[in-house]
Amino acid sequence: MKYSLSEDTWNQEELGAIQKVIDSNRYTMGAHVQAFEKKFAEKMGVKHAVMVNSGSSANLLAIAALVYSGKLPRGSQVIVPAVSWSTTYAPLEQFGMKLRFADIDADTLNISVRSLKEAVTADTRMLFAVNLLGNPNEWEELQSFCNEKNILIAEDNCESMGAVYEGKALGTFGLIGTYSSFYSHHICTMEGGVAVTNDDLLYEYMLAIRAHGWTRNLPEKSLLHQRSGDSFYEKFHFIVPGFNLRPLEMEAAIGCAQLDKLDEMIAARRKNAAYFQKKMANFPEIRLQKEVGHSSWFGFSLVLQGTLAAKRDALVRFLEEHEIEVRPIVAGNFTRNPVIRFMDCEMPVPLTNADEIHEHGFYIGNYSRNSTEEIDYFIDTLQSFLAKG
Repeated sequence: MKYSLSEDTWNQEELGAIQKVIDSNRYTMGAHVQAFEKKFAEKMGVKHAVMVNSGSSANLLAIAALVYSGKLPRGSQVIVPAVSWSTTYAPLEQFGMKLRFADIDADTLNISVRSLKEAVTADTRMLFAVNLLGNPNEWEELQSFCNEKNILIAEDNCESMGAVYEGKALGTFGLIGTYSSFYSHHICTMEGGVAVTNDDLLYEYMLAIRAHGWTRNLPEKSLLHQRSGDSFYEKFHFIVPGFNLRPLEMEAAIGCAQLDKLDEMIAARRKNAAYFQKKMANFPEIRLQKEVGHSSWFGFSLVLQGTLAAKRDALVRFLEEHEIEVRPIVAGNFTRNPVIRFMDCEMPVPLTNADEIHEHGFYIGNYSRNSTEEIDYFIDTLQSFLAKG
């Protein structure tokens, strides 16, 4: 590909981190994971971070902790945006929640506050908000409304590490926030994810749930479990239904090296975005994502309008023929995927904007280094397509 969705950001620091793990001969969750969690929590300005094997697992862990702590009973009604990745929704279904889909804002691509207000009922217990493609939600308005209605907020920030809203890191606005460090994301541990919270009890639930539901990884002075004093017994003592979501030491060691570069990589993404927006100003029939706060620009979304709208599929083929990697905007309108038949859900409001990006949108990549050359190539290719009529 001449312009792929993402690029490798590793160098000798990451390779050296891997070698340290090899030299230690300890590969599963250990000291490097603890170091990464401490460093990540400090970076995001939160009390607790729990590393897991993927951002999808971070969502599963977050919902499980909310359920077993009693903060979100099974069968609760949860509002979700109609555009996100599948594993935003899957844990909610797996824990018996009733989903109500709200539309997105046509410009920001995040949940429409107007649509949210229309979708909420007296039974709504939680909003699972998603910061899409690096872009913050309108957090002041969202928090104000949810506080007024006594609605919990959880935050799927898997696509938006490094983004900031009014001086606060995304992923820290809800009771629990989640992140991904998969290959194509803002930091790359190849596989990996993190859940963060300032709630001590939720933190302990996540520690137990992450590893089988046992007590072994809980703090010595635990809020959740009073230790018996019998170390033999405590090694295999289970207090909640759990999973095995443990990360590898290599992932954590790489993550520590990547966190040192995060600010620099986000700055490069923001510079690329400014250049891309300037170049795209010459194409009025293509709508770009409107930035809220300070986006970390996961990628560049494009929604075709006017006479160009009907040419999305042809343009996608043309770009791919010219070695430009193209993807749908996340999963488009998720309710149009066959998996929806397995979910207890409602679409109480029209999903007009989600349908629009489903039918007329796509996105291309952004890098953690200067990518003006790739952007120029995309612009030239787009112009060639338009010149063909």
